[in-house]
Amino acid sequence: MENLKLVEKVVILPEKPTKCRRIFLSNIDLSLVVYQESVSFFDPPKNKISFSEACNSLYTALAHLLVPYDFFAGRLVPALEDNNRFEIDCNSAGVVVAAAKTGSTLNQLGELLTPKPEFRQFVAFLHEESEEEMELQHKPLLHLQLTEMGCGGLALASRYNHCVLDGIAARDFEKNLAALTRGDEIVVLPNPDRTVFKARNPPRITHPHYEYSTAAYETDSLFTVCGTSGINVKDWSPHNNKTCLIYMSPRRIASLKKAALKDGKLGKCSSFQVVAAKIWKVRSIAVKMQEEIISTMLFPVDARRIVVPPAPIGFAGNALVPGFARLKVKELKDREESYLVRKVQEGMERLDDEYVRSGIDWLEVQRGTLQRKQLFVGGLV
Repeated sequence: MENLKLVEKVVILPEKPTKCRRIFLSNIDLSLVVYQESVSFFDPPKNKISFSEACNSLYTALAHLLVPYDFFAGRLVPALEDNNRFEIDCNSAGVVVAAAKTGSTLNQLGELLTPKPEFRQFVAFLHEESEEEMELQHKPLLHLQLTEMGCGGLALASRYNHCVLDGIAARDFEKNLAALTRGDEIVVLPNPDRTVFKARNPPRITHPHYEYSTAAYETDSLFTVCGTSGINVKDWSPHNNKTCLIYMSPRRIASLKKAALKDGKLGKCSSFQVVAAKIWKVRSIAVKMQEEIISTMLFPVDARRIVVPPAPIGFAGNALVPGFARLKVKELKDREESYLVRKVQEGMERLDDEYVRSGIDWLEVQRGTLQRKQLFVGGLV
């Protein structure tokens, strides 16, 4: 990144006083107390506004948005009723926004769809030197960095605590921020009430849950921490892996479907199911997993409409639960395509209201985490 420099760093507060309240975090939320980063790129503004004006527009829109999203301006604190778990204190502590400039251009970045090391610069000013030693209750739940590029283009990067929102709710937040920045009205009114995903009392585990595992170390579980960060994010990062963007044409996907349906054992299959089955198989072979090892593929499934009653409209929390498919590597190599696709379908079909609630209860009892052994994570269903 050429001549990256910080212009300013500010804390944005809600534009008017908000209600003092605590927000319950579900076991799904508490399995995700880690920071998530993303970046979006924009062509040079057509109206030729200055970078200072762009920053002020963002600050104003964000301050307005933090009224309905008061929980994003809060902090994680030990729960009043159970200090072995976290909740959000809506205390209007604010979110951090950095403004930066660089001489690099969008063209120099090349392909923007594939994550690459250069993108780290767009969150360069959102990390504090002593952050690892900071208690969670002092860490902002949301950081943003707006970077002006040499070509006049803009990059807006976010770094937020995943326990606050899943990807679907984060997309709603981005839509709302974009609307307010344009001067429009809010698009989706957020509802952060997560009690629909609360564990049953007493817990009732009615299914085996291979998608989760008990914590190897106490610090692996976000349920056992009190004021400090739990999961070591480095342990969740892939080692010696390379990120690649693989294009699969409609014709290629159609051929995979044809192969899966050829023996007549499946009535139908989706694009996701055939692609997931193929990647599950070839990746297990590529990383040279032993044939007797059980290979597990996880894929997130939106449970907003699976649970009864369903999550409220505009649900702003985590409702993505892991579906899974698992087989011995030998079976992955030897069995027909229809069998592998069927395993993916079964992983989706088992996720009904009772299974989701059983998983939440499992987390309540075991205080565990997502399974991390001999697995990889697929795309969103």
